[in-house]
Amino acid sequence: MLTFSDISASYDGKNQAITGLSFTVDQPAIVGIVGPNGAGKSTFIKAALQLIPSEGTVTSEGKKLNTFQKTIAYVEQKTAVDYTFPITVKEVVSLGLYPQLTLFQRIKSKEWQKVTTALESVQMADFAERQIGELSGGQFQRVLIARTLVQDAKYIFLDEPFVGIDAMSEAIIIDLLRTFREQGKTIFIVHHDLGKVTEYFDELVMMNQRLIAYGPTASVFTEANLKKTFGDAIIVKGGVSDD
Repeated sequence: MLTFSDISASYDGKNQAITGLSFTVDQPAIVGIVGPNGAGKSTFIKAALQLIPSEGTVTSEGKKLNTFQKTIAYVEQKTAVDYTFPITVKEVVSLGLYPQLTLFQRIKSKEWQKVTTALESVQMADFAERQIGELSGGQFQRVLIARTLVQDAKYIFLDEPFVGIDAMSEAIIIDLLRTFREQGKTIFIVHHDLGKVTEYFDELVMMNQRLIAYGPTASVFTEANLKKTFGDAIIVKGGVSDD
């Protein structure tokens, strides 16, 4: 169970980016986070994880965030990555091991085997020695998912993981995320393609600076909630889109 209580954040200490988002995810699920551009979807994740100044609390089974932070994996948007940085694919994945290691502890062969297994799971083992700048967008996103796999996080937050990637990578990633859910993990995904919502997500957060609706996708992904979230101009029938 993960509870978000009154999550709020501002751009400059005055103008609110998001206000008072509260909801509880009480079972393993793939949770979509949707809303128009500027709705604060990415800001919500960063605020909830205390990556930016914010208000509100996140608790798991009544425990505060700082007590279970090592069980959380966060994958930011690919646009925030420096692809010229001299780091290999396997080294990126190995970063997921560090929350489990003690200070100055080196990665041993047993841990490197976890890295290899994770890369095999996303069909990227043959790229282990490649520098990340040599990868396509879809390949790099699969590497980031492999990093969460070695971390063995219970809660995974992904910011627009399907933007600019190929169909094969998207299929591999969503299949792996479904496996994660079956293993008892909860995955939160900031997403923009409304055409995939019912296919991908068990539960849905609909927001536009504040919470519009939260619940099972089949219950909350309605024409009324879409209009509340995106405005009356959204095309609801015959190809829903927020672009």
